[in-house]
Amino acid sequence: MNEKLRLISLLLFAGVLAACSPTKPAAQNAQPPLAGARIGGPFMLTNQDGKSVSDRDFAGQYRIIYFGYTYCPDVCPVDVQNIALAMHSLEKSNPALAARIVPIFITVDPERDTPAVLKQFVTAFHPRLVGLTGSPAEIKAVKDEFAIYSQAEAKRPDGGYIVNHSRQAYLFSPDGKPLALLPQDKTPADMVADIERWAR
Repeated sequence: MNEKLRLISLLLFAGVLAACSPTKPAAQNAQPPLAGARIGGPFMLTNQDGKSVSDRDFAGQYRIIYFGYTYCPDVCPVDVQNIALAMHSLEKSNPALAARIVPIFITVDPERDTPAVLKQFVTAFHPRLVGLTGSPAEIKAVKDEFAIYSQAEAKRPDGGYIVNHSRQAYLFSPDGKPLALLPQDKTPADMVADIERWAR
């Protein structure tokens, strides 16, 4: 397990422990849980419109980054739906902040997730959701930068297959620094609360 994956495992374990203990509200000046973590980095990928996109295109914006794949039969659609619902909620309650956030879906299955497939997927959830794909080498590089694990299972006779992968939604700052893991497996309201806590 590389250094980034160890860091994520420790953070997730710490989150489990915290959930079992009474906590007090964090001070206003509390540091984001991923502050200083070496997660993320430069990338050049292709968006759902077939255009080249780099990390620099999102400079000045908070980013919610989620890795998954469009053929995922269960968790990915649910997680992306929660992210989309959180964005819709935030657009109503705090439109100024919502306008500064871009949600990004990066595929771990570039073989099937072409720009056209991604476009159909992301537009079903939120009009500003960005879908990114690339060559297998480009996707591997960005997975390594973001400490994401994925492994495709053997293909079925019909050619289909499942991709096992890390499941987390990152919140990044406008200068591309990691801030927190968002609770995509809870309610959209929980996600909004964490976004408003760390995006300030």
